Amino acid sequence: MMKRLGKSTMFAMLALVMLLGSLPAVAQGERMEAQPSGGAMIADAVVARPLLAAATVGGAAIFLVSLPFTALGGNVDGAAETLIKTPAEAAFRRCLGCKVSRRADEM
Repeated sequence: MMKRLGKSTMFAMLALVMLLGSLPAVAQGERMEAQPSGGAMIADAVVARPLLAAATVGGAAIFLVSLPFTALGGNVDGAAETLIKTPAEAAFRRCLGCKVSRRADEM
């Protein structure tokens, strides 16, 4: 039972990483001008940030496991961007309650 829970948890984290990997492309041009509501900030702090931190750790684990294959294929930078950098930026760089993280060149 415990192994089954571990596999389903890993599958959920992988799905979250894949979803988060597509978010910047979808919302690239969108800018957040209004201040987020208190409810959005609470939901972000209680639900989204812990999930994004877990997705970052899970993405790092998947990246390390797949590193020999991505190195052979010459796609280490792309894999690191998708599996580690994107969820980490969403978890630790965007403002509380914001939907879009600011890029380093916008700061």
